[in-house]
Amino acid sequence: MLDPFYLIVDSAAWIERLLPCGVRLVQLRVKDAPPARIAAEIAEAKALCAAAGAQLVVNDYWREAIDAGCDFVHLGQTDLDTADLAAIRRAGLRLGVSTHDEAELARALETKPDYVALGPIYPTILKQMDFAPQGLARLGEWKRKIGEIPLVGIGGVTLERVEGVLKAGADSAAVVTDITLNADPERRARDWVKATRKFVRSAA
Repeated sequence: MLDPFYLIVDSAAWIERLLPCGVRLVQLRVKDAPPARIAAEIAEAKALCAAAGAQLVVNDYWREAIDAGCDFVHLGQTDLDTADLAAIRRAGLRLGVSTHDEAELARALETKPDYVALGPIYPTILKQMDFAPQGLARLGEWKRKIGEIPLVGIGGVTLERVEGVLKAGADSAAVVTDITLNADPERRARDWVKATRKFVRSAA
């Protein structure tokens, strides 16, 4: 099972800073960086998460994730066009896939994902989206469709909204700017941990 608090950051430095706050699931999403820096960020993030007993998910860079011996990669729909899913599975990597509509969900399920992400749940400032906010009702609908596969709600999720997202059907709530743009990211992360602990489910 995924931890209900799913942190997404763009550097190993952020991971080092926030792991002590109780983070147990974190995605490293590095964009537009030279290959050497990407490899170094992944290696550092992997070491930090291993030492803290946290789960690392590498966004996009599945080749580098394989090379670094990581165990989780997240792919968007465009990434699926070029990713070697067979190689990913041979390496033992678990797979998360982004979805935004019915067609993308069907495509994601064909990959036999280890989790599916739905977004944006709310309007988001992180990036320009071609899809309107999905809303909480869509989370429940998606969860009924995918059954036991973990569902991640992403996009505009704040501390004030996280309980609603998890109650609506998401197994995990992904967060970026509500923490990284907060005046006190460490305190905000600790508040997220506190707010989501009651949603932790046993893997049994």
